[in-house]
Amino acid sequence: MAIPAVRLTELMSEASENAAKLPVALISCGVALAAAALSLLIFKVPGGILLRLHGSAPVLLFYGSLVAVATFGLVEASFGYWLRPRDHDDWRAVVGKAMLWFSILPLVFVVALGGAVSLK
Repeated sequence: MAIPAVRLTELMSEASENAAKLPVALISCGVALAAAALSLLIFKVPGGILLRLHGSAPVLLFYGSLVAVATFGLVEASFGYWLRPRDHDDWRAVVGKAMLWFSILPLVFVVALGGAVSLK
């Protein structure tokens, strides 16, 4: 059985070649990204260097970045639901592919913070 984050990247790769798979890739990647970010937001307490720095700015940055990633995941899933499978060469497909490839950065961020545990 493949690791779900690896399966998501395979789905992203397949959707970039075949635009008919783009809505499925956007919805599944967006939901997984939002779920992982929300689970980190709820269940993980920031630690390490974030607690040793003075002030609450690093902790707020941690929580703010997770809220931003969760919001991006929900927007990505909503866009995938809005995208029709017949829009292969339309501007929606181009924006969907760009959004899909841009979502690799938040996915790496969430997995690095420990979100891969929630994706299993």
